[in-house]
Amino acid sequence: MKALLLDYGSGNLRSAQHALELAGFEVERSGDPGALRRARAIVVPGQGHFRQVMRQFLDAGLGEPLLAAISAQVPVLGICVGLQLLLEGSEEAEGVSGLGVLPGRCRRFQGPRVPQMQWNTLEPVGNSSLLEGVPCAAYAYFVHSYYVPIETPIDDGAISDYGEPYWSLVSAGALHATQFHPEKSQAVGLQILRNFKKFAASAQVGLH
Repeated sequence: MKALLLDYGSGNLRSAQHALELAGFEVERSGDPGALRRARAIVVPGQGHFRQVMRQFLDAGLGEPLLAAISAQVPVLGICVGLQLLLEGSEEAEGVSGLGVLPGRCRRFQGPRVPQMQWNTLEPVGNSSLLEGVPCAAYAYFVHSYYVPIETPIDDGAISDYGEPYWSLVSAGALHATQFHPEKSQAVGLQILRNFKKFAASAQVGLH
């Protein structure tokens, strides 16, 4: 099973690739928009300021191909800012539009210690296939200052709390995304990546 790891200058690609390979993926790293049209599983990393990440992503010509892949139900996994760019925007960059796959905007934590740089628990909501075999209140590793508000209409995923609750994992059809870093979350992160591989492999049925 091959995963396309998008390389557009944002994200910790080396550790993400290593974790995906441990989960059983063959990994292709590419920033070629054409690669998205051929891909059967796509991983979207993201690390840094929302404005910069969105600019790099769009300048690489990846916006429309990713939206087309999501619309076609190609399995997609966003990581960290790779989740945030799915929203309409973020308080981190007023006037900068996100991809708008999810409604609303990211907000900034108001607590005394920002960013959140710690292990935190995942509380499952609904029935995300990414959480199969992951115990309730399992710990994952987070590094972020902005978050997906809890009122964002999401049926399946996980909630975490850092002074206020927020969506830390989102599943909607073939689209999945995590605010935490599965590649840094040891056994829990590896299980989530294995679950994504299992989901992506099952989605091959009926294609071609």
